[in-house]
Amino acid sequence: MSEIPRPSVAHLTSVHRPFDIRIFQKELRSLARVGWPVTLIARHTHDEKVDGVQIRAIRGFNGRLRRMTLTVCAVLREAVRSRAEICHFHDPELIFVGFVLKLLGRKVIYDVHEDLPRQIESKHWIVPFLKHPIALLSGAIEWMAGRFFDRIVVVTPVIARRFPPGKTIVVQNYPMPEELFDVEGTPYARRPPVICYAGGISEARGAYEMVDAIAEVDGRLDPQLHLAGEFVPASLRQALEKRRGWARTTTHGVLDRAGIRNLLGSSRAGLVLLHPHPNHLNAQPIKLYEYMAAGLPVIASDFPLWQEIVGRNGAGLLIDPMDPGAIARAIEWVLDHPEQAAAMGSKGRSAVIERLNWSEEEKKLLAMYEGLR
Repeated sequence: MSEIPRPSVAHLTSVHRPFDIRIFQKELRSLARVGWPVTLIARHTHDEKVDGVQIRAIRGFNGRLRRMTLTVCAVLREAVRSRAEICHFHDPELIFVGFVLKLLGRKVIYDVHEDLPRQIESKHWIVPFLKHPIALLSGAIEWMAGRFFDRIVVVTPVIARRFPPGKTIVVQNYPMPEELFDVEGTPYARRPPVICYAGGISEARGAYEMVDAIAEVDGRLDPQLHLAGEFVPASLRQALEKRRGWARTTTHGVLDRAGIRNLLGSSRAGLVLLHPHPNHLNAQPIKLYEYMAAGLPVIASDFPLWQEIVGRNGAGLLIDPMDPGAIARAIEWVLDHPEQAAAMGSKGRSAVIERLNWSEEEKKLLAMYEGLR
């Protein structure tokens, strides 16, 4: 007896780039690898097929309002035209697209990347007195979505608590096994006293605290801070250049994967110092796992979730991200104790290789899809 063909799948995004790590590199490539017919509807310059994934390009409109109206309408139009039997969307602004597709008889999956109500409370562009009412409204809409859609995919166990347990699957944002596992650099004890950060450089991600902390580290250690990423906003760089720690800071701009690999392979520790904003407390930034996969000890914000990831695995030091003095003392400890720091890095790497990696999450994703056939 021949196997029943797998139904067609379309992943939808109006926000993310077409080759987004979670959407394309992990979820779509995993589905394509085992034979699911998959399409990605996203802002792109042209249609093309990459790694078994058919990309259907839609026009991206500039400006938040135009994106949330015109781009969303374009996503809906292409999703209907695709005739995909399963529609898997990734942005809260597409919830109403999901409702329409469900009414048209499609099976619908909502992939929740962020804790939306908490994220709204942190949005600088929303008038302060409107934040709480909008957060409550968004929570109510997601409550309805959780009961209307076929499956909910969430990125953390904390977010999962807001959705029906019988149809909610936690697929965490762990790194792919091939990502950075082959980092080769100078043996740890012989590396220069470089502390690195890779990712978007912003005030909420600890830009000021990192630069101020490196200024407070004992000069005998010759500490160096290396930043790789884009300054958000661009004017932030000029503000940071006025801080005392800038003299010990080197910037690399946006690096490709090989560049990140080289940076991590020549550093002593990686920084993840997100401020304790509501939408950060349960975040799992990919850089955290990349540092661990590269065998780097992590100096991270002392959030409860990160205590589970970093603290329980002995993979680094947890500190108050708002205290440059505490960050400086953690950097001094790492530079003063290379053997213990290297052991922390090894523990973190082992945790990623053995448990905290995409191979385990992929199994859950594929099992969920099989359950929808």
